[in-house]
Amino acid sequence: MRLATRKDGSRDGQLVILSPDGGHCAPAPVRTLQEAIEHWDVFAAEALAIDAFPNALKPDALAAPLPRAWQWLDGSAFESHGALMDKVLGITPEKTGRPLMYQGLSDRFYGPTDDIPMPDEALGIDFEGEYGVIVDDVPMGIDADAAMAHIRLVVQINDWSLRALAGPEMKTGFGWVQAKPACSMAPFAVTPDELGDQWRDGRVCMDLLVDWNGVRFGAANGAPMGFGFHELVAHAARTRHLPAGTVIGSGTVSNPDFREVGSSCIAERRGIEIVDEGAPRTAFMCFGDRVRMEARTEDGRTPFGAIDQRVIAYQGA
Repeated sequence: MRLATRKDGSRDGQLVILSPDGGHCAPAPVRTLQEAIEHWDVFAAEALAIDAFPNALKPDALAAPLPRAWQWLDGSAFESHGALMDKVLGITPEKTGRPLMYQGLSDRFYGPTDDIPMPDEALGIDFEGEYGVIVDDVPMGIDADAAMAHIRLVVQINDWSLRALAGPEMKTGFGWVQAKPACSMAPFAVTPDELGDQWRDGRVCMDLLVDWNGVRFGAANGAPMGFGFHELVAHAARTRHLPAGTVIGSGTVSNPDFREVGSSCIAERRGIEIVDEGAPRTAFMCFGDRVRMEARTEDGRTPFGAIDQRVIAYQGA
């Protein structure tokens, strides 16, 4: 099952069910994805019974599948990315054997074709291609094997970052606030079975194709996650319940052979240049720049659709 949310002037939009060919849709039996995830078993049974899809799907009219969420928790589960960033920053992190994770803002997720307003080019505007999951109610203290059953939907995310602010905030010992604006989501949230054998061990084993201003920037695969999403869910729920609608991200998709496959964020490319050449050559984004992200299966399908967005100068409310 693939789900999308149409813009209708409200904060949460109107949930729709996609046709098998992805070109049409039908109204969902509930109004919003938040309602669906809170009553998943009943919703899924009713949604799967829909066999008529009368409305043409208009990609530009779509919001993020979940336009706002109770909680957004982002991991850093790709070891190649973390190791490179630690080397560049001169950090020797404590080895805990547990995932890295922070809590970001969740009151807004940008839609897949929304322009992204930023306050200043000098803040180091960067994209970060990620995968994510949306869970139903997860009990505190759950183990990773049991957590797998609570992963109801898989999504594709652009976790926008302001790199000039990230370092100073990290050094305070507290979490990011200013360095992490709202994220974006690709148009379609999919049930794990939609990914077939490219959903394995809690990982999205698909290439994430990233194009910056029309030029291929990266094609890293999601398989090398150091922790699967079920393990990230269990980590997040160690000392608290997770409410239905919690979104958990993988962190920047990265592969050990990043010099060959490219990167999912500019910071990684700059890190490679620092290690190889002594200084970064690649600049961060400018107003008017466009980034496109699209995960692709081995047989050419694009289950999540594409994020295709332009960075613009914020003009005020």
